[in-house]
Amino acid sequence: MRVDLPYFDILLEQLDHGRPGFREAFGRHVHWGYWAHPRQAGDSFHEFAEAAERTCVRVCDSTNIRPGDSVLDVGCGLGGTLASLNERYSDVQLTGLNIDQRQLDYADNYITPTSSNTLTLTLGDACDMPFEDNSFDVVTALECAFHFDSRERFLAQVARVLRPGGRFALCDLVPANYATPLLFAKDAFFNGYVTKLVGHSDISWTRDRYVEEARKNGLRLTHEDDITANTLPTYKVLRNVAKESGVHVLTAAWGTLGMEWLGRLNLLRYVVLSFDTPT
Repeated sequence: MRVDLPYFDILLEQLDHGRPGFREAFGRHVHWGYWAHPRQAGDSFHEFAEAAERTCVRVCDSTNIRPGDSVLDVGCGLGGTLASLNERYSDVQLTGLNIDQRQLDYADNYITPTSSNTLTLTLGDACDMPFEDNSFDVVTALECAFHFDSRERFLAQVARVLRPGGRFALCDLVPANYATPLLFAKDAFFNGYVTKLVGHSDISWTRDRYVEEARKNGLRLTHEDDITANTLPTYKVLRNVAKESGVHVLTAAWGTLGMEWLGRLNLLRYVVLSFDTPT
């Protein structure tokens, strides 16, 4: 099973070639980083790796994971979130779901469960999860939902597989409510560049739309965190990555520059949203 994610094709190729910078920056997490002091942020691959780990911790900690919990990471990528949870928690049952077998194979090769944890990696679609109802205490989804065919189906699946009292957290890029019409202008200027590098993506879902659709599925908002300003240094790192690889340099520069300025103008936000289900 494969999906059209050109940047993962590039990333996995670079990792296979043993490029040290790529392994340090993206050998674990493949999402935006979090800097507490973004104006002082550097653009080294090492600093980016640390920032990406901070984003992961920020999202996962909002779910209040406890010993004995069964945790599902949807769109688990190369397994960074699972590795982080494995290192920070004990006696948890970890499951990763991804639609691309290559990413699951990569995760399987470097994550070894410790501290009475277990790990299961499952090939499947986030919009049609291959799990029984009420299977998990916690579901996480870090910066992946914009790739899914339907967020409505995804949220319905999350609600289905969560147990009563379960918790769910995600991070995603969302437009400001008043900025949605401007996405059409963004698409006109940048979408061809973004699609060429990122593949199918949909950043039209606002924070309010997420909350309302979650509510329809019995998911109650418990925490939200707008970390847009803290993630902006990511864009410079991504441009450096493109230069380092020599692949799609102009595409990456133009696409990331457009998204960066949408963020600086507060038109495109990076948010963490957490929910729970009735007990």
